[in-house]
Amino acid sequence: SEQAAMGSLTLLLCVVLSLCLASAADLKKDLDNVLDLNIVHYQPEQVHLAFGERTASEIVVTWSTRDLPPNNNNSNEEWSVVEYGLGDLNQRAFGEASKFVDGGSKQSAQYIHRVTLRKLQANSSYVYHCGSSYGWSAKFQFRTVASAEPDWSPTLAIYGDMGNENAQSLARLQRETQLGMYDAIIHVGDFAYDMNTKNARVGDEFMRQIETVAAYVPYMVVPGNHEEKFNFSNYRARFSMPGGTENLFYSFDLGPVHFIGISTEFYYFLNYGLKMLVFQYEWLKSNLAEANLPENRAKRPWIVLYGHRPMYCSNENDNDCTHSETLTRVGWPFVHMFGLEPLLYEYGVDVAIWAHEHSYERLWPIYDYNVRNGSLGSPYENPRAPVHIITGSAGCKEGREPFKGKIPEWSAFHSQDYGYTRLKAHNASHLYFEQVSDDQQGAIIDKFWLIKSQHGRYSE
Repeated sequence: SEQAAMGSLTLLLCVVLSLCLASAADLKKDLDNVLDLNIVHYQPEQVHLAFGERTASEIVVTWSTRDLPPNNNNSNEEWSVVEYGLGDLNQRAFGEASKFVDGGSKQSAQYIHRVTLRKLQANSSYVYHCGSSYGWSAKFQFRTVASAEPDWSPTLAIYGDMGNENAQSLARLQRETQLGMYDAIIHVGDFAYDMNTKNARVGDEFMRQIETVAAYVPYMVVPGNHEEKFNFSNYRARFSMPGGTENLFYSFDLGPVHFIGISTEFYYFLNYGLKMLVFQYEWLKSNLAEANLPENRAKRPWIVLYGHRPMYCSNENDNDCTHSETLTRVGWPFVHMFGLEPLLYEYGVDVAIWAHEHSYERLWPIYDYNVRNGSLGSPYENPRAPVHIITGSAGCKEGREPFKGKIPEWSAFHSQDYGYTRLKAHNASHLYFEQVSDDQQGAIIDKFWLIKSQHGRYSE
């Protein structure tokens, strides 16, 4: 009968629904079990490069694995291998793996592998892959610097404040890097937003994203405020900068330029102690003094310093730009100890590059809020103070940073466009800067030449 048929159909639907619900519950249970499993994973990921202690002949390859292979009387070296060569993978270099445990609730662990490639030929293209007999990365390539001598013209891309959400500049940087446009990248603090988030999974994802840039060209970094969690542990563990200071400050030479990377965060996170702030200040003073020895300044006349938080900025930012006495500029409040601006002036630092503000801003040559242009017609020719640039607009989930209604007289150019900065060191007397806008499909929205007939301490 029709009533019996309807009853049978209802019963059948109930059975199907019950099976679906049971299947969904089982599927969820299976997924939960998979996520809780300690999956063995030896595959290299997050591959990136940096300059070694000898910029012209050393490259450090860094990568991560979730686990280490079983120790069958093998040495640690066999877990951290780079095979490389000029066209063929016919050379091998060995390194070390260190365990990194994130400070989050899950205490997520991974192994960071570091291998230094030494005695590389200048001006040569190498191919490489990394890993071990348990798993290898994809094959990448890099080009060594043109020469150990200063008489060549390096080109760099420079930016800060790039996350894995809203990374507006990343696609263009990927393409340009793989086209061979850059000799190095400098990322001036604030990565991923934040590397420790979700038990460091956000950091892992960010490092996978930048592999498409950082596995092809040295990716030089300094810490920003977004790396602070657990005493900058994710930052310290994941990168491999020269100098033996856990990546926090260092220097390297490239063409006619002496580059210096510093941590501005020592001035703001005093809960981790004062020792590193004092140590960095004394190190910086010694580094600048050595760079200014006549033979060194003659060989590499340009000094470019970079750190995350700016000394000057004209954004509507009540914890930085609305205070005239920024900590990096004048040092500790009231006592004014360990301020950096007098060092930049005394030792003739040519350019200071910052980020933190999600915008781009170029200043006139400035010292202690006084504009010190070279001349009215040529402000950047033989200026009488360092030139400051803020380039923190590569793109992150926090968006853009607005500017004040009235821009100060010391600000020469500003833009909220997403983008990044290019630097080309043409020779001992000419540096060229340009700002790329991602909002305007790669258009150059600002450019200028910094020209100096002599370098050294500024004078009144």
